[in-house]
Amino acid sequence: MTKAPRTPPCIHTDLVGDPLPQPLQPRGRGARSNRTNRFEDKAYEPFDDGWRDSDPEPQQLRTVTLIDASRSIVTRNHSPDISFNLSINPYRGCEHGCVYCYARPSHAYWGYSPGLDFESVIFKKPEAARLLERTFLDRHYRPEPIVIGANTDCYQPIERTEEITRDLLKVCAAFSHPVSVITKSALILRDLDIIAPMAKKGLFRAAISITTLDRRLARDMEPRAATPGRRLEAVKQLAEAGVPVTVMAAPMIPALNDRELEAILQAAAEAGAISAGYVLLRLPMEIKGLFKEWLATTRPDAASHVMSLVRQTRGGEEYDSAFGKRQRGDGPYARLLASRFRKAIERFGLKTKGPGLRCDLFERPLARGNQGSLF
Repeated sequence: MTKAPRTPPCIHTDLVGDPLPQPLQPRGRGARSNRTNRFEDKAYEPFDDGWRDSDPEPQQLRTVTLIDASRSIVTRNHSPDISFNLSINPYRGCEHGCVYCYARPSHAYWGYSPGLDFESVIFKKPEAARLLERTFLDRHYRPEPIVIGANTDCYQPIERTEEITRDLLKVCAAFSHPVSVITKSALILRDLDIIAPMAKKGLFRAAISITTLDRRLARDMEPRAATPGRRLEAVKQLAEAGVPVTVMAAPMIPALNDRELEAILQAAAEAGAISAGYVLLRLPMEIKGLFKEWLATTRPDAASHVMSLVRQTRGGEEYDSAFGKRQRGDGPYARLLASRFRKAIERFGLKTKGPGLRCDLFERPLARGNQGSLF
């Protein structure tokens, strides 16, 4: 895997002339800083020495794309509270910039910050489709549903030109392999020509994440993701094409978007979704600091109340990683949210689980060099 030359996380190398301390609110980004990752032995912080404007114009942070030369593409999940075993992530990092994203800490493993680096230094896997085909051709492989985009969004902006997700879907279609996708992008509609025929065979389903119906809040939390209206339109068009759609009201953030739970589920059901799920806000590792920093700059009046409620759902801490609790929380507030969800999906005719996917149709095409299929 090729790695870009490292510069101190607080330095913005896209500026003309001398590098400046990176502004706390770069345009179109979710994180407010490039916090040093947990593996670094030195921390960097922007410092204003008074020689420049006290309130400079926020700079535009450009996105850098690097190649991930991984030699395998399918990851096996070992977490007991996740409903799937196999997943594929065509990209590392995500330009959507969702400030709450649970995947942010993973960027630290590659030497980058879970802050602005996560949404501006994107790794792509151009060999993904070839690696997946090789996996399917392995005579020891046994098919089971694969989720594409479980960690970072497989339909983030870079997918428009790279089409790695589309190529992966083509491979799944060629082998009649069951697959599902989770995204908050309307770009999924581009691939209806592949996924609609697969859905009719029981080989595909989609999950669309809708965090809020408030455009302003969505722009602040998820600056480069599709608007709530576009996501609901994607649900509608997918459903009309015969694709089973689950809507994820996730994450639910106390005192911020939790009041919208029923409205989101109702809108999703009216658009054609058949099932739904939710996840309570998670703040593991570096996300704690990034999220609190975001709250302080975008919702300062609500910040202390939000974090107080978060701690009430995590046994007095800001996060509890225990299986069974990390996605739902604990305590009165968490139980109330769970009760509201159960009543809402019953009221709107939604299910907690979508239809199962078929594994019995899997076959290795002879044209792929699979001589073993002749015997």
